Amino acid sequence: MQRRQFIQNSALAMAVLSFYKSDVFANTNLARAYQFKLLRNDVGIFTEQGGTIAWLNGTSGFVVVDSQFPTTAPHVIEELKNLSEKPFKYLLNTHHHGDHTAGNIAFKDLAEHVVAHQNSLVNQKLAAEKAKNNDKQLYPDVTFGKGWKAPVGKEKISASYYGSGHTNGDVVYHFENANIAHVGDLVFNRRYPYIDKDNGAHIGNWITALEQIQNKFDNDTLFIWGHSLNPEKVTGNKADIKAFQNYLQSLMTFVGSEIKAGKTKERS
Repeated sequence: MQRRQFIQNSALAMAVLSFYKSDVFANTNLARAYQFKLLRNDVGIFTEQGGTIAWLNGTSGFVVVDSQFPTTAPHVIEELKNLSEKPFKYLLNTHHHGDHTAGNIAFKDLAEHVVAHQNSLVNQKLAAEKAKNNDKQLYPDVTFGKGWKAPVGKEKISASYYGSGHTNGDVVYHFENANIAHVGDLVFNRRYPYIDKDNGAHIGNWITALEQIQNKFDNDTLFIWGHSLNPEKVTGNKADIKAFQNYLQSLMTFVGSEIKAGKTKERS
């Protein structure tokens, strides 16, 4: 596919996705057998439907990052329980979208705390009120602004907020000793992203956030993406972040030039 055509298709995808609803997005994910995989230092990933889940089998308990759906979250819970009878210390949400938080409810009376950015909690509540499914939610009970930290056994977990990107509530969770960072939907690896304008998305700041992430982490950091075109490539390195950053920059430049030329979404 030629570069210009690729970017034009991306602009079209943005227009189409302006009608996005989290439940609709969830239903478009193709069902497949799940994968429960160790990466390193007792940190691993779980994939089935929706956003990639990360997990920690810590010395003092389990930590899970994101929860997919009510039908898939029990699978990762079961796999972790097969490893140990440890408690579930934290469920961490990277942002509010249903393919990352609808499965929170499976952790009710199981996870000691649910953690998210303060904007993510607001967005999740608004989405639930709109969908009239408050009874199917497990909301974060711990929220933060710029950052959050917690020790879990030998591991240290830190969360960083870089401002608006995919939404206005995206955070990056870093397992410091393992040097593994879950960036959620701040990276769609080689795949068209969803830009949730209704919930504070900002492409310009998203590009800046990706630059800050590259500066913060080193070349040994293993990153976990929220989504990837190739299901086997839900992890990667800083080069992948740079590639996605370049894509967003090219997209913003192209759309800006089209607007300057007087074109609209209908005439593009």
